[in-house]
Amino acid sequence: MSDEKALVLFSGGQDSTTCLAWALDRFQHVETIGFDYGQRHRVELDVRQPVLTAIGKLFPRWGERLGSDHLLEMGLLGQISDTALTEEAEIKMRADGLPTTFVPGRNLLFLTFAAALAYRRGIKHLVTGVCETDFSGYPDCRDDTMKAMQLALNLGMDTRFVMHTPLMWIDKAETWALAEDLGGQEFVDLIRVETHTCYTGDRAHQHAWGRGCGTCPACELRRDGWLKFNRVDAHLLVP
Repeated sequence: MSDEKALVLFSGGQDSTTCLAWALDRFQHVETIGFDYGQRHRVELDVRQPVLTAIGKLFPRWGERLGSDHLLEMGLLGQISDTALTEEAEIKMRADGLPTTFVPGRNLLFLTFAAALAYRRGIKHLVTGVCETDFSGYPDCRDDTMKAMQLALNLGMDTRFVMHTPLMWIDKAETWALAEDLGGQEFVDLIRVETHTCYTGDRAHQHAWGRGCGTCPACELRRDGWLKFNRVDAHLLVP
């Protein structure tokens, strides 16, 4: 297992793109992996290649370190899920306190398949954009979950993966700031214009913070982080 190689769970969204830059800044060889699980916002998969291409062109040092991209078919997950991310259901909080956008087992399966691929390709480091600060109530984004997964994967595959969660303890405004620290305004603009976060898959509406419906929880989180990052009081904005 090479200590110079990393595999980034890359969806095409703001968080995973920031994590990709974080990995490219630290490791000599970085590969990416994405998952098609029948998600409602499947358009996120369409932006992955344009984002990777843009990173390679705008940041040659990073481009030299970018390796293979892998897209796995995970349709079975969508078939067994009953959530607002896998069907046209209302996005709201459930009676148990979890949002209807929670897809049970999603991150656990993603990490398991990512580790299986990393094992085959001799990659030691796994990088994922989960976050306990802005985690929308998803239990599979918690730090304890990630530590447990690292232990289980290392025991089950008899190896020594190292799992990195660069965003775990920062909020969305700090994620924007991290992107700026990593790649300057040019990288912030790339994330703002090219990446996708909106749960409804809306790419038609352009906002200062990016494309999206502007009302789903993912858009609100991204927008509020952008405003805080730019020190703008949302209450002063005209709707």
